[in-house]
Amino acid sequence: MDIEVSRMFKFDGDGPVKAMADIIIEGQFAVRGFKVVSGKKGLFVGAPARQGKDGKWYDSACAITDEAKQALTATVLKAYEEDGEN
Repeated sequence: MDIEVSRMFKFDGDGPVKAMADIIIEGQFAVRGFKVVSGKKGLFVGAPARQGKDGKWYDSACAITDEAKQALTATVLKAYEEDGEN
């Protein structure tokens, strides 16, 4: 699966969200709003989400297979680590 990070915006500060990323899948489909988050076990990639009327957060997009999730996570974290500046 070909996944490309089209935009990476890093945040300054001590909050858990370190960056936002947009991706392009197979050169044909863009998904905006992935988050690079610092958690208890290190960095992870959070899916785009919207808050429902009930106040809970719901993913707007997610990987269906473990292979797709691993590819997406690896691509976004690599771009985050390689991106020295905004």
